[in-house]
Amino acid sequence: MSLPETPPILKRHHALPHVASVKPAETEADAQLKQEAAPPCELSEEEKEKIVASAEFARFFDRASRVVERALCEDSDIFLDYTGGDKEEGEGEKDTGAKLSLNRTFYDEKWSKHRTVTSMDWSTQFPELLMASYNQNEDAGHEPEGVVLVWNQRFKKTTPEYVFHCQSGVMSATFATFHPNLVIGGTYSGQIVVWDNRLNKRTPVQRSPLSASAHTHPVYCVNVVGSQNAHNLVSVSTDGKFCTWSLDMLSQPQESMELQHKQAKAVAATCMCFPYGDVNNFVVGSEEGAVYTACRHGSKPGVLDMFEGHMSPVTGIDCHVAQGQVDFSYLFLTSSFDWTVKLWSLKENRPLYSFEDNGDYVYDVQWSPTHPALFGTVDGMGKLDLWNLNTDTEVPLASVTIEESTALNHLRWSQSGHQIAAGDDMGKIHVYDVGEHVATPKSDEWSKLVHTLQDLKNNKVDAEEALISTPIR
Repeated sequence: MSLPETPPILKRHHALPHVASVKPAETEADAQLKQEAAPPCELSEEEKEKIVASAEFARFFDRASRVVERALCEDSDIFLDYTGGDKEEGEGEKDTGAKLSLNRTFYDEKWSKHRTVTSMDWSTQFPELLMASYNQNEDAGHEPEGVVLVWNQRFKKTTPEYVFHCQSGVMSATFATFHPNLVIGGTYSGQIVVWDNRLNKRTPVQRSPLSASAHTHPVYCVNVVGSQNAHNLVSVSTDGKFCTWSLDMLSQPQESMELQHKQAKAVAATCMCFPYGDVNNFVVGSEEGAVYTACRHGSKPGVLDMFEGHMSPVTGIDCHVAQGQVDFSYLFLTSSFDWTVKLWSLKENRPLYSFEDNGDYVYDVQWSPTHPALFGTVDGMGKLDLWNLNTDTEVPLASVTIEESTALNHLRWSQSGHQIAAGDDMGKIHVYDVGEHVATPKSDEWSKLVHTLQDLKNNKVDAEEALISTPIR
């Protein structure tokens, strides 16, 4: 029996199949892209000038130059050995016991020189951004009188992130809490101005008119109060007016209220603060040294009560903000030209305590945002003090003095409570790191403060009784 003949296909060599590449189908869009990818042509001088002058190029260049500057100023060590094997003995050991240590100084030769820092504010959306306002540089009459600089704490670059200016000294400024691109300023002339960092423009995009319906004296405090859906800008001035504004329209205030106490002359307001969580009631410091409580709405809007204690103008006022087991929002602090800082309660007309360690004007005071008993002060001798009520009420917990012998006239805590910025009268901002053991409260700090306050009240009563019982000679 003969076997069937092998099919011809099996007689071939067992080679791999031949694969040929097939060109993909070309669509209309591909053909168009080919045309667009033509070799670049040389632009004429006129075309180059047109591009450079365009708003689109200005935006690109502004953004790109800022990014490049950040990169050039970084000095990170790419060879860093995290095992510590490349360190000499003792090197790199950080002083964890330091209470206050200088982190960096912000200063710009062109924009800061010979200007006084009049106010500061940390951004709530970008915590690394610190804004400062400055008044006039009397040595440079051709430059704008008012300047606002936004500094970036994240990068080591030495120039400000943004520069804004206007034709009147800026006495107060704040980030618009619910509009992170807007910066609001109160000026020496009485105008309210608004800048927008989205626009390639250093001058205000909005300004209030100079009219009798608004402020006519320097505006020493501007603040945004309310919630995301219902908020207003409020301002006070030494003209005795409290104004409420809508950020959408600064042509005139929505409300204007005269701050008067019992039909006396208008209160020349130098500073203002709202207690934590309150948008109606506020406290105001004045040129004559008195402190006033007031309200925006209600049966009797305006000044409610007067608190007497300071002998000179009140320079700073701040309400307690640290949240914990006990509500201390009724406490507030004031600083004054009379060399003292005073602790007050909204429930009493006289100070609970007077801190008298300073030997010069005390220009500002502010509570720590995280520690219930901690606050900072700055004075005319260039001294920054940190006080802890639970530790000592006679002497500060920590103190540093600026070497240049300039006056420190403003301070602001960062939101974390681990840094504090102090501005001086020569245009410099000194940012200090606050030691972990100082900035971070222990769990019992709130209950300790209750006892501290009671002790202060008892001591005050004893002192008053001793004064009454002392015979007059």
